[in-house]
Amino acid sequence: LIPLDTGDKEFDMLMGLYDTAKKDIVDKLNIIQEYLNDSYEYEVVNHITSRIKSKESIIGKMKKKEYDMTYNDLIEKVNDIAGIRVICTFKSDIYKVRKIIAQIPNIRILKEKDYVKNPKKSGYMGYHVILEDFIKYDDTYIPIKVEIQIRSLAMDFWATTEHKIKYKKKHELSKKDSRKMKIYAKILNILDENIMNIYEKQLEGKRKL
Repeated sequence: LIPLDTGDKEFDMLMGLYDTAKKDIVDKLNIIQEYLNDSYEYEVVNHITSRIKSKESIIGKMKKKEYDMTYNDLIEKVNDIAGIRVICTFKSDIYKVRKIIAQIPNIRILKEKDYVKNPKKSGYMGYHVILEDFIKYDDTYIPIKVEIQIRSLAMDFWATTEHKIKYKKKHELSKKDSRKMKIYAKILNILDENIMNIYEKQLEGKRKL
């Protein structure tokens, strides 16, 4: 097992492969975005963001999870070095995106977690897909993991706000505030569904004209 050293050339090369995989998947998601938005006559995908996890975040996560500080554990156990968020307009759009992601050629889906139907205890909702993209390096193709988080606008508002609150306070929320955040997540979910239903009725009415 090779010890992990974020200052060596091998680490930079590995991060370059993750960045290449991220850009490749984003390019494919942009095509999916255009296709879905044209097909459904509204913004099924509102926007897409992406990032590569910083060295500090990678080391922090490995220490927190008590992984061995080796390249083996980095590659095998840290699944979100390359991260992409697909933000949809409505909750139902999440499954439209997920269905097409599964049809992307030359990738392999490794793991999926449906936090839409089964929200986290915190109230967080979203759909997570961990896939492998195959990136050419010299004369071979190397599998590189990419995590895609698919959320509605309402889910993303809750998740990013909750993260900012926790980050600013630099510790876990109090039990009282945690309960409030769970309630707000449920309220946003109801709003998400109700507004989606109103919009779908409007679309149905247009089709009948």
